[in-house]
Amino acid sequence: MSVNATVNASDYGASYGGDVIIDVRNLKKHYKGGEIKALDGINCQIRRGEVVVIIGPSGSGKSTLLRSLNLMEFPTAGQIVVKGQDILAKGVNIDRHRQKMSMVFQHFNLFPHMTVLRNMTLAPMTLLKRSRNEAEKTALDLLERVGLRDRAGAYPDQLSGGQKQRVAIARALAMNPEVLLFDEPTSALDPEMVGEVLEVMKSLAENETTMIVVTHEMGFAREVGDRVIFMEDGVIVEEGTPDELFNNPKSDRLKMFLSKVL
Repeated sequence: MSVNATVNASDYGASYGGDVIIDVRNLKKHYKGGEIKALDGINCQIRRGEVVVIIGPSGSGKSTLLRSLNLMEFPTAGQIVVKGQDILAKGVNIDRHRQKMSMVFQHFNLFPHMTVLRNMTLAPMTLLKRSRNEAEKTALDLLERVGLRDRAGAYPDQLSGGQKQRVAIARALAMNPEVLLFDEPTSALDPEMVGEVLEVMKSLAENETTMIVVTHEMGFAREVGDRVIFMEDGVIVEEGTPDELFNNPKSDRLKMFLSKVL
């Protein structure tokens, strides 16, 4: 692959369709000279408007894969082709890539000294060069969408965990991304707050937002996912529709996993 490579669809054969937005090829992330293989040859495709849910035991590589897609982790080897361009090639503008692939984190990552509105307008004004009026209008519209317009002037420590996560989702949407990445978005929440965040995510799915979700919420995976990927030891063990994976798992390892979490 040449530097600054643009990858043609033909390079990937018939499986690379016009609706494929992300194509991951033989992705590896190794530590300690290969002693630890967080990712060990991942191959998968993400299509526009698809909700892909990644499940698996702790330490299976789920979050490493998600963070690699956003280049918060830089893979050891392999390719991540986004809309025909290998984003691991030299010279790729990483900041510009991240603007189109927003991450929602487990622990919200809101700036504690800024109001909700300021948290939401900072990146659009700084990175997208939007005017304050434009950024604030978009932010208030998105806060309305997640049911928090009345909290625009509040600070993060004045919000519940569920409210913080809904603000974090709205903040990610404010960048008008092509893909939303969710890294265990409900695992830091009290059980009664999980539902309000999942409802927002369900509404995004209904609007055909492209989403990749690492989660332990099997109900969400079954109800909302278009496709479920089961990972262990840095590899994809099995993938398919929620019906296929939950009702007819093929691998013994997935059967064992589901027996413990369902």
